[in-house]
Amino acid sequence: MSSKSKNLRAFVSSCETKTEVATPALVPKLRFPEFRKADGWKIGKIDDLVDTVTPPQKLPTSTYAGTGAFPIIDQSQNDICGWTDDTDALIQEDLPLIVFGDHTCILKLIDRPFAQGADGIKILKSRPKIGTSFLYQFLSYRPVVTEEYKRHYSILKEKLVAFPDFKTGEQQKIAECLSSVDELIAAQARKVDALKTHKKGLMQQLFPREGETQPRLRFPEFQNAGEWVSRTGTEITSKITKGSSPNWQGFSYQTQGVLFVTSENVRDGFLDVSEPKFLPQEFYAKQSNSHLLCGDILINIVGASIGRNCVYRLKEPAFTNQAVALFRVTKEHSFEFISYCYQQDRSQKAVSASQSDSARPNLSLGDLRTMEFFIPSRPEQQRIADCLTSLDDLIAAQTQKLEALKTHKKGLMQQLFPSPEEVVS
Repeated sequence: MSSKSKNLRAFVSSCETKTEVATPALVPKLRFPEFRKADGWKIGKIDDLVDTVTPPQKLPTSTYAGTGAFPIIDQSQNDICGWTDDTDALIQEDLPLIVFGDHTCILKLIDRPFAQGADGIKILKSRPKIGTSFLYQFLSYRPVVTEEYKRHYSILKEKLVAFPDFKTGEQQKIAECLSSVDELIAAQARKVDALKTHKKGLMQQLFPREGETQPRLRFPEFQNAGEWVSRTGTEITSKITKGSSPNWQGFSYQTQGVLFVTSENVRDGFLDVSEPKFLPQEFYAKQSNSHLLCGDILINIVGASIGRNCVYRLKEPAFTNQAVALFRVTKEHSFEFISYCYQQDRSQKAVSASQSDSARPNLSLGDLRTMEFFIPSRPEQQRIADCLTSLDDLIAAQTQKLEALKTHKKGLMQQLFPSPEEVVS
């Protein structure tokens, strides 16, 4: 072999060695102290890391019970969709197991004996090299994106997962850390739900029921104030209208300009502007009919959130699109009270009734004008509104704590797992 050939091979070998050494190990940004000197993480495909579990049977929805010994799990948003006492329907595998909604992409970690509900889920059992709880947290960090109503397991099984050696205990440590945050989130969510349930029960007492003209519960100073008076939407408002969306080609929301309120912003009892949308001043100027004032009631009239409403309490300029109605009450009425009128059972039933005709899927301005309300004197209106507003403030504060916990977990996961770009590469 010539000296030139030897030198060339030596050069190539040197480059290969340098390239190998220069390639960084796959590790997360944040690692527990005892694992900082451990080996880099591996990458595997879901299809190679799990087995699917076939249930002994799938319980039809007609068999779901309100109580029972064992929960029934399906792909809905609810953790549990029903109950059963049928031991023959229980999944015969060691727990925990992961349930994946094939249509909804919902992920659930199940750690108690359960039965499968209607078709549409995949039950996943981890193989020895990866822990089930760790895998659940990783998949929660990098979920499958829903693509309309289709089966998504074909996408999930091709997903890449990064994981440390199971024997070191690092997977378990990460899963325990994130599970503890999940417990805090679940506890805070229960607190918010309890407050909302309390508010709903209180409103059922503070407003007249169907066929009645007085509430069951009245503040002491209004015990003998007499019956409430029937009024239509037209009689209590100075304006009922809706906005519109830009119709120019290729329009997009701006990072600054005038606040543009859509149905996504209108929540139950509050305006959510955590992700605000803005449009140029010139479009706002052309939509003077839908300009918002502090105290205006916003009501969703299109889509799944029809009937959801809140009060606009901001002082800066804003306007709405065609999916949100603007309801401006007269000075003789409390706008907070009228907003709660829309949230009461009687009004929500009227909203539902307006949707019974499939040819009229939307809530029209005519529906809002003719909707009937029972209204007390102005002082009693304000007393009820003050009571419910203080409860709403408490719900909002607890909801913010819940969102802060979710944000904290999201940030923690970004540190505890390698970035998606690193895993793909």
